[in-house]
Amino acid sequence: MKIPFNKPYHSDKAMDYIKKVIDSGNIGGDGYFTGKCKKLLETRLGVKNILLTTSCTHSLELAIKLINIEQDQEVIMPSYTFPSTANSVLVNGGKVVFTEVNHDDLCIDASKIEEKITQRTKAIIVVHYGGNPCDMDKIMGIAHKYGLYVIEDAAQGLLSTYKGRQLGTIGHFGCFSFHETKNVSAGEGGAVTINSDDENLIRRAEYIRQKGTNRIDFNNKNVEFYQWVDLGSSYCPSEILMAYLFSQLKNIDDIHSKRLKIFNRYLEILDNIESDKIQYYAKGNKSEAFNAHIFYIIFKKEAYADEFMDILKANDISAYRHFVPLHLSKMGLSLGYEVNDFPYERDLYKKLIRLPIYPDMTEEQLNKMERIIVEAIN
Repeated sequence: MKIPFNKPYHSDKAMDYIKKVIDSGNIGGDGYFTGKCKKLLETRLGVKNILLTTSCTHSLELAIKLINIEQDQEVIMPSYTFPSTANSVLVNGGKVVFTEVNHDDLCIDASKIEEKITQRTKAIIVVHYGGNPCDMDKIMGIAHKYGLYVIEDAAQGLLSTYKGRQLGTIGHFGCFSFHETKNVSAGEGGAVTINSDDENLIRRAEYIRQKGTNRIDFNNKNVEFYQWVDLGSSYCPSEILMAYLFSQLKNIDDIHSKRLKIFNRYLEILDNIESDKIQYYAKGNKSEAFNAHIFYIIFKKEAYADEFMDILKANDISAYRHFVPLHLSKMGLSLGYEVNDFPYERDLYKKLIRLPIYPDMTEEQLNKMERIIVEAIN
């Protein structure tokens, strides 16, 4: 019995919705299904303004453009994140400033942020790792004190909360992913929340998203022609992607409950194992809504993680490590960072293993996972 690492949720309505788009003859962006996804997400997240994009990468880039970052202005972010977090700053002329993560939830260590702030600091990007919330009260307090923007990289955070508030709705902007590996998927896709009532900011976001044109004004019949009005790019997804995404969003509660059941099963398995080889494993956040995006085990030694991976592989179970910390990467080193700048992150990525988790996992597969996990760790 092979167990893949990920298997995207399948909705039986997906092909019907896609066929509806094709039959309509309007497969470009900002059509019927984009509107349906937008409305559903705004209602679910409790926000007034969300824009669908082609990826979380593009959502991050759009957010950085909206804060008008100037050459070499600094943005603080964790080193332990995906390259898109840093790329969004660099492609817009900003400077990346890395910092550390907490040792339990792997979210940005809020106590380390203030020491990184300089006169050139423009923003903080927080990454809600695995659906775990960052310490947003402390982070927003720091941002207010120094007049900084906060961008939430909530690529993995859809449906998780912080003190009852949806992740991605607390900072000035929130960025989501609908990549194939995420809980709700369009293959590729993303969204950005604009957590402001500033109509000029919202309109500018629309301009940037539509290649720097005022197409939104044209579509709303406010102008006779649309034209180039701002710097922008092509961040608008096609209706085919949005039809597929809508089929997933309509089943979001089913997806969520199935993932949470698997996460809790893993938690039960690990809670019943006494081992001096494990440093930490995913716990979730019992006081908050939690989306069960990732279940990970951090071993005390790289050798333990290597052996665990070998045993899973020998039993046809697919598991993965995660991010190579950005300060360790070829690009990170070229920015002047050194291998030993963040010792915890330096070792973390070699010791962390993510287990398979997807809605269609069967009881038979979970029983096999339990048997192999217990045998391997023992």
